[in-house]
Amino acid sequence: MTTSISNNAPPPFTPTASSAGNGGAAAGGQASSAESGGKVTDQVKLTDSALALQQAARPADGAVVDQPRVEQIRKAIADGSYVINAEHIAEKMLQLEQQLHGAVKA
Repeated sequence: MTTSISNNAPPPFTPTASSAGNGGAAAGGQASSAESGGKVTDQVKLTDSALALQQAARPADGAVVDQPRVEQIRKAIADGSYVINAEHIAEKMLQLEQQLHGAVKA
């Protein structure tokens, strides 16, 4: 038994005023600005929630990645000596949950 499915394409894209300006500018407006020496810049405004998430993701000491620690863990996983401490993970998960709900201020 076969069933024919039709009309399963996504709806046609209809640009809004703000996206039409961005899309059209990329083809015509920005090119002419760039050719005439004008500086074209894009701007992004993050919400307070996004800024808070971004700040929470950063380590307190400002270090991006502790590469020696990453390599140490990678090696331990590869040779089978890495031990998972489930109690420690559970404690950290509970701390995060409390911080997210405002029960504990970090």
